[in-house]
Amino acid sequence: MDRDSREVYIRCEDLFKIHKIADLEVVALRGLDLKVRRGEFMAIVGASGSGKSTLLNILAGLDVPSAGRAFVGGQDLLTMSRQDMVEYRRSRVGFVWQQTGRNLVPYLDAVQNVEVPMILAGVGKAEARERATALLEAVHLQHRLHHRPQQLSGGEQQRVSIAVALANNPPLLLADEPTGELDSVAASSVFDLFAELNHDFGITIIVVTHDPDIAARVDRVVAIRDGRTSSEIFRRIRHEGNQAEVVHDEYVLVDAAGRLQIPHELLERLSIRDRAKVLMGEGHLEILPESVTREPR
Repeated sequence: MDRDSREVYIRCEDLFKIHKIADLEVVALRGLDLKVRRGEFMAIVGASGSGKSTLLNILAGLDVPSAGRAFVGGQDLLTMSRQDMVEYRRSRVGFVWQQTGRNLVPYLDAVQNVEVPMILAGVGKAEARERATALLEAVHLQHRLHHRPQQLSGGEQQRVSIAVALANNPPLLLADEPTGELDSVAASSVFDLFAELNHDFGITIIVVTHDPDIAARVDRVVAIRDGRTSSEIFRRIRHEGNQAEVVHDEYVLVDAAGRLQIPHELLERLSIRDRAKVLMGEGHLEILPESVTREPR
C-alpha cells in the first residue's frame, strides 16, 4: 500500500506546550504540526530540548498541550474525560521508556511483568498467562520466561519492556530513546524487532531516537527543531532494470500557517539572517539573501 493512501491515524495541529518552572516559562512546542498514517513505523529526531519527548508524552496521554489540537485514532486528546484518558493509556497506546527500570517490576519474572497490565485491565489469569507467553515468543524471549530483569541483558530487558507495552494489544506503540542505554549490537536488535512487529501486526510505531542511522530502519524520519517539525526523510525502493536500491528523499516541511523551516546550515551558507527574498520561478520558488537583486527565472 502506498504511504499516502493509508488513513491518517495521528494528527497534531498547531500544538503548543509551555512548562512553568518557578517564575520561568519554557516553551517546548511552538505550533507543531504532524500527521502519522496508520501502520507507519517512523522516528522523531532532534537536539536535546527540541520538544520531541514532550510530543511523545502528549501522544501517550501523559501530558496535556497548552494549546492546539491532537487526535489519535479519531479521539481528541484535549477533550477526553479523566476516565477516558485512563482507558486510552491502558488499551490504546503502549509506551517504552529508555530506562528499563521504569518499564519492569524488578521482583517479577518476564512473564509476570507482561501479565501485570492485563491483570489490571481485568483479564483472567489463564488468558493473561497465555498472551504473555505468546508476546515473549514474539520478541524472541521464549527461553527467558521465568528470568527476572537482573538476570537479563540490557537488550533482553528492553524486549520484555516492549512485550509489556503490547500486553493490552494497543494499536499505537511509542518509545522514548529505547536504545539509549544499549550497545550497538543490542540497539540494532531492538530496532529490528520494532520493524518485525510493525510488519507482522500492523502496529503504528513512533520512536524518539538519536541513532544516526535511523533513516535506513524506518519508513520516515521527522526532525523537530525549536518546537516545530522542520524536515522529514522518506525511505523508498528505486528500481532500475533488474536492480533495486534504497534511496532517501528529504523534504523541508511547510506548516499550516505556511511557515517553512530552512536548515540552519543552508541559511549560514547563503548568509541569510533576518530577511530573505522569495521569488516565483517557472514551477518553483527561489529563496535569496536580501542583498541579491535579480528577476525570477
